[in-house]
Amino acid sequence: MSLTDALNRPLRDLRLSVTDRCNFRCVYCMPKEVFGPDYKFLDRSQVLTFEEIARLARVFVGHGVRKIRITGGEPLVRRELHKLIAMLAEIPDLDLTLTTNGALLAQQARALKEAGLKRVTVSLDSLDESVFRAMNDVDFPVAKVLEGMEAAADAGLWPIKVNMVVKRGMNEQSILPMARYFREKCYILRFIEYMDVGSTNGWRMDDVVSAAEIVRLIDAEMPLEPMSPNHVGEVAERWRYKDGSGEIGGVASVTQPFCRDCNRARLSAEGKLYTCLFALNGFDFRPLMRGGASDDELSAAIASVWRVRADRYSEIRSEGTIALPKVEMSHIGG
Repeated sequence: MSLTDALNRPLRDLRLSVTDRCNFRCVYCMPKEVFGPDYKFLDRSQVLTFEEIARLARVFVGHGVRKIRITGGEPLVRRELHKLIAMLAEIPDLDLTLTTNGALLAQQARALKEAGLKRVTVSLDSLDESVFRAMNDVDFPVAKVLEGMEAAADAGLWPIKVNMVVKRGMNEQSILPMARYFREKCYILRFIEYMDVGSTNGWRMDDVVSAAEIVRLIDAEMPLEPMSPNHVGEVAERWRYKDGSGEIGGVASVTQPFCRDCNRARLSAEGKLYTCLFALNGFDFRPLMRGGASDDELSAAIASVWRVRADRYSEIRSEGTIALPKVEMSHIGG
C-alpha cells in the first residue's frame, strides 16, 4: 500500500480501551492457559486516568474522529466508568458507544445512558449454556448476559448489537438459534470470522467459518437481501431479512479483508496508539502527556503516526505474517 493510500483513509473511528482486565477468559482473546490466575495485569499507575483519556479524545476529534467506542478487556470492570462517559459526552457531535461481555451491564446500563452513552454492543457466542461456558470459561450464565441486554434496551441504549465470533468445531451449530432469537428481539446480530488476533489463541485457518457461509445458512431458512453500508469504512457487511424483521451483519476480515477502507485507530489502556488490530507495536502517548506536552504537540504526534500508516495485515496474511507477534485483543479491544 502506498503512502497516498494511507493518506486517503481519514481517521473517523477511535477505540478506547479503559482496562486490560476482564471477567471472563474467552478462546478468542484471553485463553485460560495464558491469562490464568497468575497473569500480571497493568498496575493502576500505568493506566490512563479519565482526565487523560478525555483530553486525548478531544485531540483525536480534532483529527476527524466522529465515533468513539469504549472497550477493554472488559470496560465495565473499570470503577465509576459512567464518569468517563460523562466527560466524553461533553464533546459535540460524537457517536459514543461501548462494547461489553454483558456480565455487569444490568447494574450499569441506566447510569451509562444517563451519563451520555448512545449504544452498546454485547459479545455473546452462543445461547447454549455448555457452549458458552466452554468458549468463555465463565462462572455466570447466558441468562445474565441476556438480562444485561434487556436492561440496556430498557434504558434506551438502542439499537442493541450482538457480536458472535464463530469458530468451527465449537459454536457453528449456534448460528441459526442465535439468528432466530435476536431476530425476534430486533437486536442486530453480527457474525465475526474467527481471527488470528494476538499470539496466544492458537488460530488456524481451518477454524474459520466464513461470513459468506453463515449468510447462506441463514438465508436458506430466513431469506436475506444485501443492504448498503452506513458509511465508508464500515467493517460489517449488512443484510436484512426480506420480511422486514431486522438485519444481521458479517465481519469477514479473514476471507474478505477491508484494510484499504479502514479508518479506525485503537488506544490501549496505558495510552499506546495502534493503527491496526494486528499491530506489533504502538506509539506511547503516556510519556508525552505526563511529561507536559501541549495539545498541539499531542495533535502533531497523532498526525505523524496516522499519515505514515500502511497496515494491511489481513490483505497479505500468510504463514510468515501469522507467526509474527501481535498485540493481544484483550489489550486493545476489537
